[in-house]
Order: sequence, then structure tokens, then C-alpha cells
Amino acid sequence: MSQKTRRVFLNSKTIAGTLFTGLTYRAAHAGERNELKVGLIGCGGRGNGAAVNALSADENTKLYAVGDAFLPKAQGAAEGLATQFEGRVDVEGRIFSGLDAYKQVVDCCDVVLLCEAPGFRYRSLRYAVEQGKHVFCEKPVATDAPGVRSVMKSTEIAKEKGLTLVSGLCWRYDLNVKDIMERVLDGVIGEITSARLTFMGGKLWTRPRAEDDTELMAQVRNWYNYSWLSGDFNVEQHVHTLDKALWAMHNVPPATCYGLGTRMQRTEQPAYGDIYDSMAAVFEYPNGTTLYSYCRQQNDCWGENNARFAGTKGFVSSTLGRGVITDLDGKVIYERQNVPSDMYSLEHIEMFKSIRGEIDTINNGDYMSKATMMGIMGREACYTGKKLKWDDELNSDKSYAPSAYEPDGTPWNAPDEQGRYKIQVPGLGQVYHTVTR
Repeated sequence: MSQKTRRVFLNSKTIAGTLFTGLTYRAAHAGERNELKVGLIGCGGRGNGAAVNALSADENTKLYAVGDAFLPKAQGAAEGLATQFEGRVDVEGRIFSGLDAYKQVVDCCDVVLLCEAPGFRYRSLRYAVEQGKHVFCEKPVATDAPGVRSVMKSTEIAKEKGLTLVSGLCWRYDLNVKDIMERVLDGVIGEITSARLTFMGGKLWTRPRAEDDTELMAQVRNWYNYSWLSGDFNVEQHVHTLDKALWAMHNVPPATCYGLGTRMQRTEQPAYGDIYDSMAAVFEYPNGTTLYSYCRQQNDCWGENNARFAGTKGFVSSTLGRGVITDLDGKVIYERQNVPSDMYSLEHIEMFKSIRGEIDTINNGDYMSKATMMGIMGREACYTGKKLKWDDELNSDKSYAPSAYEPDGTPWNAPDEQGRYKIQVPGLGQVYHTVTR
């Protein structure tokens, strides 16, 4: 399934008709099957999609609050979801806006869906678990190392409190990919020696600033195009493929990384902010295993979304769920016959099973933190041109946070008098990008 498909506002009736069949849930508390109040933080396409998934996954849920940096987005989400889920959206008096809206949503709900820009997720997650709330947290979970460390701490808090924490790294819930990856982990291709990881597609969206936007709010509106908000596309999208590699390596992160990257099509300023449009990184393990990572977002170019692994006994390819395993001579020894598997729905089904006590408590915090950090490490290797060490990068104090999470705060990267943003140049640090089209 493509990223574009994921962002589509799903038809709830179709989903509900397939998910409720044969499903039963134990009560979250003895003797009762209580209604769970769901709160949505971040009301863009992914947020709306996650809300549809959540309400469809458990029929005894109610959307109880919505929040977004911009009031029209929050209002639009509430109205659209109310149309799809008649009688199950009750947000009157609980439509919140602003950069602190997440607190108001968390305070009045049992389960929160964190779907705001990635640069905000680490603080929303900390507040949610401190308040004892169950969480669905979209990927990636942060945009810099201090944010990742915060998420790791929040993960431990959630464990201590017995809270459910489900990650938006949805391939981990796909039935077909799970089948292939379980075979890889069982050693069907032997010890992994290398991998080729790709996530190559076209440019995504930009949004113009509104007349009354401050600089910080203009960047929030156009969040994908700023590294402090999205993490750059290597973190925001390629994290899915990087996570497959982490999964195959038994959730053990690489030791070192080097890479290269640039921006060749994203030249218009200020539309494309400060992110790159192509990156390649090499991740190395002490035993010699090497992961080769390639990603780009450039129009009219060849595209691929794949994870290929080479082992001492064979090879495996996993392209959007379709898996093929061959021996060293290229003979197919296993080909997955795909079954219907809506991973976006499945992750929410499992979340509510966990919350209601039907299965062991889910906490995906460890791998979602490490996968995000792999993306950050790869990005920093491309930005700096240096060979980096995992421990150094994880413990780095380099922060992309603004001076304050307020409309008048100063973003990490503010424009010059000509409206140009500084771009990371390997070996030189931040310099102004001078090419325009």
C-alpha cells in the first residue's frame, strides 16, 4: 500500500464491516466493557485516517476531543468524522486549537492518537503517559536526538504504569510482512550480511503561509518542509524501510553510518524550506553487516519501495508486503501468498485488545525510538558529511527545537531578509541556498 493510499480519508463503513466480524473484547475493568474516550491530536490526512481506524477497530469507542495547531483543521476533522460515525463523535466544547491543544485533548480522554507534526510528538507523548493515557503514536517519534531520548524515557514511564503504546510503524502489524520477517528472524537466509533499503518517490506537498501567520506558525502550516518539524523526508518517510532493517537485525541498531545527500528539485524558496530531496546512507555493524539505504523525493524519476536482505544461506525481498525468499543460487524456496491485511486497521485492533486486557500489554517504544534514531543518524551523516557513531549521535545535544513552542517563538531555522532558509551543506554547515526557479 502506498503512502498516498495511507493518507486517504478511509471509508468507515467498509472498514467497520470487515473488522467487527468475529471480534470480542474482554472488559478493561472486571465486570464491565467500558466505553473508551478517544482524542485526536493533529487533524491532517494521517490524523483523520487514524481516527477512522481507531473508531472502526472497537465499536465501544467515542471520539471525544480533537486538537490541532489550526482551528479550521480541528473543526473540519470533527465535522467529517461525525458524518462517518453517526452517534459516536461527541466533541462539543472539546475542539481545541493552538500549540498547547494536546494538553487539553489528553486531559479529557482515555486514549490519544498522536498525529501532529513529528517535531511535537515527543512532548505530547510525555504528557500523555504522565497523565496515565494509552497512546497511538505515529512515526517518526522525534526529529532530533534529545527528542528520541525523551521518547525512550516516556516508553519506560508507560511500562511502569502498564499503559498501551502502539507505534505507527505499521509494517510490523502487516500479516504478510510479519510472515516473511519471522522466517528471516528464524534464520531461513542465515546470518544477514547486507541489505538494500529503498524509499524513492516524487515530491510531496507544500503549503503557503496565511496572511496573519508568524514565521513559526507558517513553518508549522508547511511542516513537512522543515527539518525541525518533519525530521526531513529521510526520517519522516524512509523510517518505514529503516525499521524493516532494524527488525531483521533483531532490533539491534547499527554502530556507524556515513552518507551523502542534497536537494536538486526542491529549490524554490520559501516553499521547500530547508529539507533535502535525495539521501544515501551506509549503516555498519561490528560484525561487518552493512545496510545500504537510498531514498529520494524527485518527480519523473524511477521509484521503488523495498527492503532486500542478503544472508549466508539466501536472499529475501519484501516489496510492499509481497515477500520472496531464494537460496544462494536464486531458486525460490518460499513465496508468500498474500492474505488480506490492512495494517493500519490491524495496529488499532491490537491496540484496543491490549487496552481491554485481551492480550499482553503492547509497548512498541523501543523499536519506534531506535528506527527514528536510525533516520536521524542517516540524515545527520548526509548533512555533515561525517562518519558518525550510534552512541555519539544518540547522546548528542544538537537540538532542532524552536526557542519556544509558541506562535512568536523563533524557529531553529529562520529566513534572511530575502526569505531564504539556510540549507545544510556537507563540510560547511548551514549556508543560504541561492538557487531559485
